[in-house]
Amino acid sequence: MDTEEIVQENLVLSSITDRSVNKPEIDSLVEGPVILVEKSSVYVDLSPFGTGIIYGREFINAKDVIKKISLGDIVKAKIVDTENEDGYIELSLKEAKQALTWSEAEKAIKAKTILDLEVKDANKGGLILEWQGIAGFLPASQLKAEHYPRVLDSDKDKILKELKKLVGQKISVMIISTLPKEGKLIFSEKDNNPEEKKEVLSKYNIGDSVDCTVAGIVDFGIFLKLEEGLEGLVHISELDWGLVEDPRNMFKIGDKVKAKVIEIKDGKISLSLKALKENPWKEFEGKLKKGDIIKGVVIKYNKHGALVSIKEGVAGLVHNSTFPSEAALRAKLELGKNYNFQITLFEPKDQKMTLIYLE
Repeated sequence: MDTEEIVQENLVLSSITDRSVNKPEIDSLVEGPVILVEKSSVYVDLSPFGTGIIYGREFINAKDVIKKISLGDIVKAKIVDTENEDGYIELSLKEAKQALTWSEAEKAIKAKTILDLEVKDANKGGLILEWQGIAGFLPASQLKAEHYPRVLDSDKDKILKELKKLVGQKISVMIISTLPKEGKLIFSEKDNNPEEKKEVLSKYNIGDSVDCTVAGIVDFGIFLKLEEGLEGLVHISELDWGLVEDPRNMFKIGDKVKAKVIEIKDGKISLSLKALKENPWKEFEGKLKKGDIIKGVVIKYNKHGALVSIKEGVAGLVHNSTFPSEAALRAKLELGKNYNFQITLFEPKDQKMTLIYLE
């Protein structure tokens, strides 16, 4: 008697012996290791209930899956028949296939396998993907810097609008978690390695001057790429000493710029362009003070009043309260025109100045 016949005989004997044990009902799920793979059937150890078999039409319809099954693989399957004429528990290969897919997902997690998947949809929390028929979710927090929604104040509607732009695109992701009970996978586009992120950030120090490339332009500033996978934000207030209305008028994607590191916090880097330029306020230190009369040009209105510039990068506020009304201020102080003002506050170290209009 050869080895295969002995295995077959043991399988049958095991099945007969285990008949006294209460077997699971039809349609219930069971799992166990694969103990034999033949040309037309797969045997699964379902101790203490007996031996399960996957064969017939389901075997034929899923030969591609059978090719991936190895001895010892844990298979989860649905019971089709609690005991057929040969004493085996018949199993549904469909459930076995699904279980094998979950098993492959677990292996992909351990191997950090990179998968190129199409973005199917988006919601306010992230992206919807699909892998081998299983739906998955990619939280926005797990997106790489170039795909992360660049919006101010975490506005959810704006985040969704940005995420929707990725629908239909293919992105490279890894599976980082499986949720079989929910039939869902969790993906990450990042190399989810906090130690590696710390190592990258450790190369930078506050005060460093760095060469960067403009990677994104938004209403509130620009995103600069320092190296692959690492971006920093230059807030609009750090772009220039002068007034910046729209960063898009100053930069375009791909521009090469030099920036200064001004903050490293919570895995993020903040940068400044104006910090590498001469501070125009220094010119007036010790030269201007409260009560001085100066000439300035009105450059902008805001909700507080009018901004008046005495030199590019040096501006002060004429408050609405110094006029009968906001409308009166705007009628008297026209944009682009020069007037005489008196300084009521001058703090060059903090770049602060307030003024009153002189008739």
